[in-house]
Amino acid sequence: MKTQKSNKAGFTLVEIMIVVAIIGLLAAIAIPNFVKARATAQKNSCIANLKQIDGAVQQWALENKKVATDTYATTDATLLAYLKGSVLPACPGGGTYSAGATVSAAPTCSQSTVGHTL
Repeated sequence: MKTQKSNKAGFTLVEIMIVVAIIGLLAAIAIPNFVKARATAQKNSCIANLKQIDGAVQQWALENKKVATDTYATTDATLLAYLKGSVLPACPGGGTYSAGATVSAAPTCSQSTVGHTL
């Protein structure tokens, strides 16, 4: 009795299905973590921008002899000169920054509901 030996090399359907299942499982684990890491990075970057704006306001107030109850606008050219690049930074999460009511109040982001607060 002669046995036929097949010289065809390849993967069976079961092997391919197992590989696809493993890749799907890894993707199911990785994608939510990626989304969470991206949101955390945007939040941390926004907080850093708020700190930069607040620091510029405090330096501007100190050098221009302003008191804690004085008001300011983020569009004021003399205030913007204290920011890096003389431009108000943009929120990476798509929010907008607004000035505090007074020098002693911290600036805010419109995305404060998702943690973009100083």
